[in-house]
Amino acid sequence: MRRSPGSGPRHVKVVAVRHGPAEVKDPLHWPDDRTRPLTEEGVEETRRAARGLVRLTGPVDRIVTSRAVRARRTAEIVRDALGGAAAPERWPELELGHLVPRIFDRLNRVVRSGEQVVLVGHEPTLAEFVGLALTGEGIALARLGKAGALCLEFPAAVVPGAARLLWLLTRKQLASVRA
Repeated sequence: MRRSPGSGPRHVKVVAVRHGPAEVKDPLHWPDDRTRPLTEEGVEETRRAARGLVRLTGPVDRIVTSRAVRARRTAEIVRDALGGAAAPERWPELELGHLVPRIFDRLNRVVRSGEQVVLVGHEPTLAEFVGLALTGEGIALARLGKAGALCLEFPAAVVPGAARLLWLLTRKQLASVRA
């Protein structure tokens, strides 16, 4: 469902965050890859990155995540860094293998003008979302490292090709952001 440029929310910021460093994919330990957690070190690195992320973004209106354990934990760390934001929402559109245009559909259904949303997910889904947001085509323009983030601004409408990139940072760069 693509909307015309004037029919959806206006001036929306979307911060895309890739989940933090997770355990190595191992079907013996995690037969369902969605249950694979962040490593202990990954939790700490994600906390440091989240503190810098909050310094850049300020308050956010909603945090959304896939249902994978590593993404949910990353979203919780971001929420904690924000100091009391609402609990992260689970969006199936952020699951691996889902069609990226559905993220736009969901944003247009639930996000209001002026809101700032944090999407916590996975590669290649986030890279495809960013490519579609910036160019109107589902091509990966930027690859997010684990616990890396970027900020897109949709000044007029949340539609493919309408975004502009405000910033893109690795987790180490985020961790070094000071007030």
